[in-house]
Amino acid sequence: MSPLLSMRGIDKRFAGTPALTGASLEVAPGEVHALIGQNGAGKSTLIKILTGYHAKDAGEVLFNGRPIAFASPGEAQRAGISTIYQEINLVPYRSVTENICLGRETRRFGLLDWRAMHEEARALLARFGIAIDVRRPVMTYPTAVQQMVAIGRAIGFKARLVVMDEPTSSLDEREVAVLFDVIRGLKETGVSVIFVSHKLDELYAVCDRVTIMRDGRTVRVGAMGEVSRLDLVTTMLGRELERTLHDDARGGPARAGAGAVIEVRGLSAGPRVRDVSFDVREGEIVGLAGLLGAGRTESARVVFGADPMGGGTVRLSGRDGAPASPADAIRAGLGFVSEDRKLEGIVPGLSVRENLTLALMPQLTRAGVVDEGRTRAIVDRFIERLRIKCASPEQPIRELSGGNQQKVLLARWLCMNPRLLILDEPTRGIDVGAKAEILNLVRGLSREGLSVLMISSELEEVVEAAARVFVLRDGRTVAELDGDAVTEPAIMAAMAHGPESAEAGHG
Repeated sequence: MSPLLSMRGIDKRFAGTPALTGASLEVAPGEVHALIGQNGAGKSTLIKILTGYHAKDAGEVLFNGRPIAFASPGEAQRAGISTIYQEINLVPYRSVTENICLGRETRRFGLLDWRAMHEEARALLARFGIAIDVRRPVMTYPTAVQQMVAIGRAIGFKARLVVMDEPTSSLDEREVAVLFDVIRGLKETGVSVIFVSHKLDELYAVCDRVTIMRDGRTVRVGAMGEVSRLDLVTTMLGRELERTLHDDARGGPARAGAGAVIEVRGLSAGPRVRDVSFDVREGEIVGLAGLLGAGRTESARVVFGADPMGGGTVRLSGRDGAPASPADAIRAGLGFVSEDRKLEGIVPGLSVRENLTLALMPQLTRAGVVDEGRTRAIVDRFIERLRIKCASPEQPIRELSGGNQQKVLLARWLCMNPRLLILDEPTRGIDVGAKAEILNLVRGLSREGLSVLMISSELEEVVEAAARVFVLRDGRTVAELDGDAVTEPAIMAAMAHGPESAEAGHG
């Protein structure tokens, strides 16, 4: 049988940096095909080339046997390709009916046939077991209903290929089950589905085959039933199951009798954090591991007061209650280095000095006047201590390398004397030498008594740095690994299968 979609040798560069290199994807008629990979693997870029958001630099795309190069998403939709994005793409002030029928309105005698369109909207939503007033603005309904409306709109175009990018991110278990029934129904009618998800259970529940991407390349294609969960994880991460330890480099355990700086039990928040538990003791480095979408960053943001807590308990230094805001968290002795250095970290238009002292400014200012002498002393001390390479403290931070920018962000929080520092992807986007330098710095701070909660997709870093590791999967803590049990095989096994597999991965 000829494939419905064939993408071969796809190359794409952005500002000279390769996003895709020889990537490929092939989908058969009536097939549900999983497309997976870690953040930055190239999935989104490949989909955007398919759907007309980006133009490819090289390669061939065939749809229904014909070469295609769509100039816009609308052109792709008219050709029979519908896309459902993770970020709900609706017109909030318009009615449910208007959103579902947008771009393919029914007319009678030259006028909009509202009765027919309302009936069509009701019928589409009925497939999901949803009965609502389709005349109301879509923004008046919960996120899960809005997601179903977006899915209904895509199906309503009678597409031959439906691309679903994390379609279950806002849905509960019942709604997911209903969606899977709809997907199976599409398959029975010959419609193909590209299904993007980081939830392994979903892939095995609904997908026929899988394409795995890593670093802009297609690295594996196979039948879902022939690829184990462990194979999926190791192929995505690009690591063989090396049973090696890094005891010489790993951060030591907490001091004997050291109390917990933070204890989190049964934390829930939003759709991605369902039952997360972990603790960090004085002077200890603890790792939070999990695939993208497991709930690591979301849990850390709740603990830091950036996002509201839904349920569970948080104890900081023996006192109950999560911080109500980042300001509360800072007063309680917490620091947070975000995973997005450019968006939530540095202020590119400011100098190294201004970025480093940003959080400390209220303490350095009296009656509106900055204590320049004290500021200079603090900046000089941390530039020397962290070996920040800059021409001077007044150099714009945007001119520094990624590694030195990250050191400035570390210094920003260290000058606040935190008890617990949360590091979210602390070495992302920096060179190998800078990575080693930052990890050595973190281990040194731990030996001085600083507690560290470290989130990293680089399992080798987690194994090298952390004395204990909590593994998250689908918004839940599924394993706690301690001491010699902290190995890449054990972490990967827990990511793939859950708690019962951590021991097997270690053995």
